Amino acid sequence: MDPRRAAAVALLVGACLAGPAAAQAPGLSSFDPLTGPRSRLSRDWVGQRSLPADVPILVLAGHADSQGIQGPGTSGEAVARLGASPMQPGITDELYWNLAVARAVVDLGQRRGLTIRFYEPPLRSIANSGDPRTNWSVGKAHADRGGYVLEIHFDAYGPDGVGSGLIPALHRPFSQIDESLAAAFGGYPMWFRGGLGGPRRGISLLEIGKLEAPLEPALRNPASGSAALAAIAERVVTALELGLSRRPGGVGSGPQALRLPASSAGE
Repeated sequence: MDPRRAAAVALLVGACLAGPAAAQAPGLSSFDPLTGPRSRLSRDWVGQRSLPADVPILVLAGHADSQGIQGPGTSGEAVARLGASPMQPGITDELYWNLAVARAVVDLGQRRGLTIRFYEPPLRSIANSGDPRTNWSVGKAHADRGGYVLEIHFDAYGPDGVGSGLIPALHRPFSQIDESLAAAFGGYPMWFRGGLGGPRRGISLLEIGKLEAPLEPALRNPASGSAALAAIAERVVTALELGLSRRPGGVGSGPQALRLPASSAGE
């Protein structure tokens, strides 16, 4: 990256971190200066179900158990189009950043008093989706016990990607955490692509943004990467706190949440 672009990226990330309102994305904008385009798909749900302030939150890194098999995640624009080396041999760049964000969110959330933990599968390739060690199996068990499950993703680059936003879990009426994350990142329709495997198992999927400019260069640039990662983690954790009413102005006064049909909990 040339020095002028590097300086511009560093300034951009610094602006995203500056000030008390930095954790929240621009409320009405379809493009965020750090995470890029937000989902333009119509959000057909509202999250109003309240959760206890100490609800156990489980954070997963998307594709952590599907490397080298179907569904490994996007390689990102830098690798696929621009000839860059992968961030880590043997895994997609999406998984690399999913892991980095998930760990940063849990570290910050624990320091802020949230009941939050990270699960990482012991193997990078688990072909059987029903294996008890997969993200899906561990996430479903946590959701069945009443916890909140958030799986971190980065969306595809170029026309295949949609943009940042939350795809909510489909096992219960949508929660105030779902609503808060959608306010911070954007929202997808509840039945996106007919209902994805994670949401059908009680796992909310958060697309941080498309793995392309401006987000990917901000993360890859050594001058801005740490600040970009911190800004993303701050936004996620602040949204969790607002969804749990652990901060003034938390979610909860919106319109009545849309209710799912009883059959939606099925696979």
